[in-house]
Amino acid sequence: MKNTGVWLDKTKAIIVAISDGKETEKVIFSDIEDFHVTSNKHLGGAREIAKDRDYLEREKHQFKAYFKAITKELLDSESIFIAGPGETYKKFSKALKEHYKTLSAKVKEIQKADSMTDNQVKALVRNFFIENS
Repeated sequence: MKNTGVWLDKTKAIIVAISDGKETEKVIFSDIEDFHVTSNKHLGGAREIAKDRDYLEREKHQFKAYFKAITKELLDSESIFIAGPGETYKKFSKALKEHYKTLSAKVKEIQKADSMTDNQVKALVRNFFIENS
């Protein structure tokens, strides 16, 4: 039985898999750009809106690629735990429900969790599956 926990934010995902008492860890980095709003007096209102729209469209595709890379690591999991700060873990859970229904059915819980070290993520995942076994 393979239990998998995913802690993710906008920059990286830490995936901890527990199978037969052994833990493995994999880190996937995202290519999601940081968008800094800057005022440019030379651009008109419509051009600024177009610039924002282009960024949002690019970001949507970057999230899609990031989530696809994460889901590849979850395909053989029997139960899944998702955690993270901010909103990315919620977006990931929503993407699973919309595009990966079989994986979404395996999600046992999603939980808000602050930024953590790799060892803290391992402990969080280990404790979750011990408490819920």
